[in-house]
Amino acid sequence: MAATGGTDAMRRALVLALAALPLAACSTASPPQRRGAPAEREFKVADLAKTDIDQVVEAHLDHSMASLKLLMEKLYRRNPRELQKSQLPSAEAAITRAFDPAFKWRFPELDNRRGIELLHLAFAPDYGGDRVFAFIAGLGGMLHQAYNEQKEFYLLDRLDPQNLYNAARNIEIAVWKLSNARDERGNLLLLSNEAGPEGANLSFEREFGKLIAYQDILARILAQRSRRTLRFVVQNAAGAMFLPIR
Repeated sequence: MAATGGTDAMRRALVLALAALPLAACSTASPPQRRGAPAEREFKVADLAKTDIDQVVEAHLDHSMASLKLLMEKLYRRNPRELQKSQLPSAEAAITRAFDPAFKWRFPELDNRRGIELLHLAFAPDYGGDRVFAFIAGLGGMLHQAYNEQKEFYLLDRLDPQNLYNAARNIEIAVWKLSNARDERGNLLLLSNEAGPEGANLSFEREFGKLIAYQDILARILAQRSRRTLRFVVQNAAGAMFLPIR
């Protein structure tokens, strides 16, 4: 009976995981922006070595990267001055470079720093570079670490659910910084959500919420699968430190 209960619980978790992969929300104060679903790929013989959980992991990673790409585009729309600081001709070129797997989220112009180091850099008061690029590259690199620096997963691969949980908390902290970090004149370092005469634009908040949910749900699924206990952290985002990804 215990095995049956565990199987049922896993099925329920899988249903929740798949249900948590919605389409991107539209902005209420700007033209609708749609996030394209990750492209379907052809069946490969290696897919025979994948379990259902492996496919769920890949789906969460694919949708997480799709959310980051959309957020990067939206941040450049709100902060065109940041693109002007880079040597890239367009937002599309910056997104292509950021998500180029050849760099593995380490970029020469950012001193090859990655993950949490870049999140600190993006909000450093004296940083004169492209904050949008540093911010998204920081989040992408952190997630890359949380997913064992893999894009595909197979039967013997194991992810640490604590890393995914920590990544979700780090995204929350990063979002707080995005909404509150200011320069010496009191201006926000990066613009995101806005309130205007036509209503509030909370599309950033919704997309970040999805990004956090992808990691949280997957962390719970994997913890249940491996019978590991997650170390839950309760902290105030305003004074919180980024959690390590090991």
